[in-house]
Amino acid sequence: MKKSRYTEEQIAFALKQAEMGTPVAEVIRRMGVSEQTFYRWKKVYGGLGVGELRRVKQLEDENRKLKQLVADLSLDKHILQDVLGKKALTPGRRREIVAHVQASHGVSERRSCLALGVDRSSVRYVSHKPDQAPLRLRIHDLAAARVRYGYFRIYILLRREGWLVNHKRVYRLYREDGLSLRLKRPRRNVSAANRERQPAASAPNEMWSMDFVSDALFDGRRLRALTVVDAFIREALAIDVDQGIKGEQVVAAMTRISATRGAPKTIRVDNGPEFISKALDRWAYENGVTLDFSRPGKPTDNAFVESFNGRLRDECLNSHWFLSLADARTKIEAWRWDYNESRPHTALGWLTPAEYAASAGVNPGGCSPEARILPG
Repeated sequence: MKKSRYTEEQIAFALKQAEMGTPVAEVIRRMGVSEQTFYRWKKVYGGLGVGELRRVKQLEDENRKLKQLVADLSLDKHILQDVLGKKALTPGRRREIVAHVQASHGVSERRSCLALGVDRSSVRYVSHKPDQAPLRLRIHDLAAARVRYGYFRIYILLRREGWLVNHKRVYRLYREDGLSLRLKRPRRNVSAANRERQPAASAPNEMWSMDFVSDALFDGRRLRALTVVDAFIREALAIDVDQGIKGEQVVAAMTRISATRGAPKTIRVDNGPEFISKALDRWAYENGVTLDFSRPGKPTDNAFVESFNGRLRDECLNSHWFLSLADARTKIEAWRWDYNESRPHTALGWLTPAEYAASAGVNPGGCSPEARILPG
């Protein structure tokens, strides 16, 4: 509403002059207003003194402000009712809701943001982030090649390739593209019994862990794999695959590995018939090796190789069809080589076993899958 340029005293004086006999034409000439304005003053303020006129003007101003306030509150109510079912959890979603309010209610951006409690700077924000398409493509490629790798292991591989990317961005893109792994957690019905902690290996080639893994060929024929792991550098020393492995074959594997690495001080094994055989006991005695048997029913006593077997089954055995025994040996040995040379290990500070062995001054005893000759 346009504010009058005349005060209450001036309007009251003009009306008083007209009442005292001054011609209206003279009054409007002196005041510099039109005849219509004078008679409007007379209609609204006629018969009022200066104090009463001032009070009327104040009441009019208050009434105008109250009407404006009611109109604003009513508009806010309609806007909030309109967007009540729309969740605004992200900045992008807030921008969409503000645009919807502007289009449907015909209000300005400022009014929409005020009603919704949204900062205008977030609505006008223009993203300057670089294109993530190449990074997404590379994450997809790594996830397709390493089916059972989580986001952080993929992040380590990206850093090795030279990508200057934060692990939180890798995690976000990894989740957005639906690449998250679904891990199966076993249900524990009974609490694990307390046990004394066995001394951990303090040097390479000090302690080996050994166990068996069973699987099948595509036609149902069973196969077994003997896995040997260095407990300090986590290197897979050997994975010998056959349809049946006896104590003599275990001794042959130990002799072959010891020829290049030397015999360890201790080998942790379970109580399987191949490990309690006289053949292995004799070999251990002749080479000064202590066989550390785990307690019956306590696989956690040999946790290193059990964890390794889980990775072997998850990343290799469950990911391949084995058409023959030779095909199984080739694929499993290729995975062993990749595990030692390329796969980052959490317990080694995200180094590979080969890198950790090199830092510890050990020459890894691995060889290429093509040069590897397995017993058969």
